[in-house]
Amino acid sequence: MKKIINKTEDVVSESLEGFVAANQRTHQKVSGINGLIRKDSSNQKVSIVVGGGSGHEPVFIGLIGEGMADGAALGSVFASPDPDTILEVIKAVKSEAGVLCLVINYAGDTMNFGVASELADVEGIHLETAIVHDDIASAPKGQENERRGVAGLLLVTKVTGAAVEHGYSLKQAKVLAEKANSHTRTLSIALTPCSLPGSKPNFTIADDEYEFGMGIHGEPGIKKNKFKAADEIVTEMTDALVDDIELQSGDRVVVLVNGTGATTILELNIVFRKVQKLLEGLGVQIHDTIIGNHCTSLEMAGVSISFLKLDGELEQLYDQPAYTPYFYKRGYYK
Repeated sequence: MKKIINKTEDVVSESLEGFVAANQRTHQKVSGINGLIRKDSSNQKVSIVVGGGSGHEPVFIGLIGEGMADGAALGSVFASPDPDTILEVIKAVKSEAGVLCLVINYAGDTMNFGVASELADVEGIHLETAIVHDDIASAPKGQENERRGVAGLLLVTKVTGAAVEHGYSLKQAKVLAEKANSHTRTLSIALTPCSLPGSKPNFTIADDEYEFGMGIHGEPGIKKNKFKAADEIVTEMTDALVDDIELQSGDRVVVLVNGTGATTILELNIVFRKVQKLLEGLGVQIHDTIIGNHCTSLEMAGVSISFLKLDGELEQLYDQPAYTPYFYKRGYYK
């Protein structure tokens, strides 16, 4: 597969170099590693660190900014950052209030963040970790802790970032992040495969099929379905999410319609159109909507839908303003 790159081994560092050059007033690279931090983070609040494999841009660098996260550790494409990279990012953003790591639930990420946390503890850094596992396709209801972390990381980071900006302690922020995760569900489909730089496509999907429940690295979904109209696909996805999170009339949700890399805004709007109609029919109120490519899988064509089920605390925090180069909220107004 053709990609606009130089050497395959340089794609992550050169991409990060380009991002920092474009956002040098607000962001900076951590010296010697593929890590990114905010320039304006306060030393008085809890710092938030995210991270994982590259290839999902704008996650993870797109989560760094005002009202969001403070640092990101980046691995190679679809590979976890090593513990030393994570530790250096933690050290670069450490604050008197402590550091909270938001980690997506993949074996390499949880293992390497765990090692980095132990190393940070040796250095006297006060640190906690919250695991994000929002993908309902990867484990059945009742086994939520075994689920993968995917696009819902954006929603968890949004409310947790607002919480620490408003003075939540490290323990309070961890509890809040875990609560936000427990209120978040995601389901994805894929229409086409993706390929790592310099490689052939890493899986196949027939022209008349799509993968229901595909993971962000190309992990097999629940089943392969025959391709059909958008409304039918979205209905199946929405029904599964509604059942899993147990939405009822009167509930309020934030909806994230996320493209996986090659999906157009034209298509994403069609997806949301049907989600809105289905939720309206159930008496569920959509508090806010996010549409765009936020957690991608290189050039994979597909879409994920995420719901964040709100309560009073989550709604108040979600409504706070936030800004990153790829995501912003002015603050909710009624």
